[in-house]
Amino acid sequence: GGGPLESLGQATTLVLDKTGTLTSGRPRGTDVVVAPGRTVDEVLGLAASADQLSPHVLAAAIVEEARLRGLPLVVPSSVDEEAGTGVSAVVDGRRVHVGNLGIDGEIAPWTASVLSRAALDGAVVAWVRVDGEMAGAIMLSDPLRPDAPRTLRRLRSAGITRLVMLTGDRPAPARQIGTVLGLDEVAAEQSPADKVARVRAERERALTAMVGDGVNDAPALAAADVGIAMGARGSTASSEAADIVLTADRLDRLADAKLIARRSRRIAMQSAVVGMGLSLVAMGFAAVGLLPPAAGALLQEGIDLAVILNALRALRTDRDGTTPLSRDAEDMVRRFAGEHDRMRDDLSMLRDAAQQISAGDRAGALRTLQSADDFLRDTLLPHEDAEDAALYPALAGPLGSAEATATMSRMHAEIHRLSERLHSHREMAEEAGAVTAEQSDDLLACLYGLYALLCLHFVQEEENFFVLAPGHADQS
Repeated sequence: GGGPLESLGQATTLVLDKTGTLTSGRPRGTDVVVAPGRTVDEVLGLAASADQLSPHVLAAAIVEEARLRGLPLVVPSSVDEEAGTGVSAVVDGRRVHVGNLGIDGEIAPWTASVLSRAALDGAVVAWVRVDGEMAGAIMLSDPLRPDAPRTLRRLRSAGITRLVMLTGDRPAPARQIGTVLGLDEVAAEQSPADKVARVRAERERALTAMVGDGVNDAPALAAADVGIAMGARGSTASSEAADIVLTADRLDRLADAKLIARRSRRIAMQSAVVGMGLSLVAMGFAAVGLLPPAAGALLQEGIDLAVILNALRALRTDRDGTTPLSRDAEDMVRRFAGEHDRMRDDLSMLRDAAQQISAGDRAGALRTLQSADDFLRDTLLPHEDAEDAALYPALAGPLGSAEATATMSRMHAEIHRLSERLHSHREMAEEAGAVTAEQSDDLLACLYGLYALLCLHFVQEEENFFVLAPGHADQS
């Protein structure tokens, strides 16, 4: 033993950067809100077409969102990009602006709703103007890594007693992540110098490890007792400053390293103590003449062999106690994970219908309700049924028993119940030609309840089940 790996096995405080370490580092579109008279496909298609030539990470996220939805993109012309503002381009003869655009004097109800939701969700807003008129807004967020909660739980069980997150991001999204992950402390709006100061303060309490991936993290990595760089997509500066580099873009490798270091140190100490103890006992017998030289030599060889065999236990690679998935199970996990990615954006229809009801647009709410009900019955519920029939039985062995997926199956039943209730509301509204006042309260509760339940269910499956497939965290 020795060096940073042994130190990692002893560390009790772990300091983590947020972007690229606890989150994916790849923003994605969470919602598209459009002005009256516009459609989501029109606004997103124009924005993505204008952003195709931009190297900005948010522009790449908008283009990827359009491609995931299967929208056709056209090559823009007269492209102009200004740092801090965004992109301006001509798309199909229309001048399109995408980015951080001022909306002074244009606060309409829908733009006010976007600002409120973005503040609460910790999302970044890319505003879209078409021919000078505000056409829509694309909200983007950096999602939590699916393997982050499981990894931090494993680190806690392996001896880490304090988890601290440092980020240059705003307090609202930082606090949300801290709450979800159960972190001991969250410090937002941290400059590189602030991060170094916080790491040094943590070192005064206990042996401290720091995990990061960006060039801004390099000074803090160097200041920690053990610096750990996410090297797959991290900067060269952070890798050079770190003591340990995780070459795979997987946070759970950190938990593997911690557990391996702790287990290896325990086995090494055990082998050393037992080996020296047996040798001392044998020497005592030899000193009083009870052990002939030839027998003593053979006994010492036997002791050495036993110590070596015990030390070889460190080569076992039992990381988290779960049985590896079969090839068929891995394929199913990847298939259902892909379906989650395709369905996630459609969940917003439930919230959109509720907002239209609250705004008094009962006819528009009926149309959105019909689309949402079609999505539930044609796409989402068959997906949930297939999970119950195929995926969960395949995971029962690796997870230890069928009871490990029982709570998810129970949630499927509740999703079915609320979906049937929603379908009944649709039939009642279709008979009346619009959502009626008598339906509003129960329908709002049904829509918001189903939306929250599905968002939670998706996250739970991704954190508990989908991370079991090797490479899934890399792709998320």
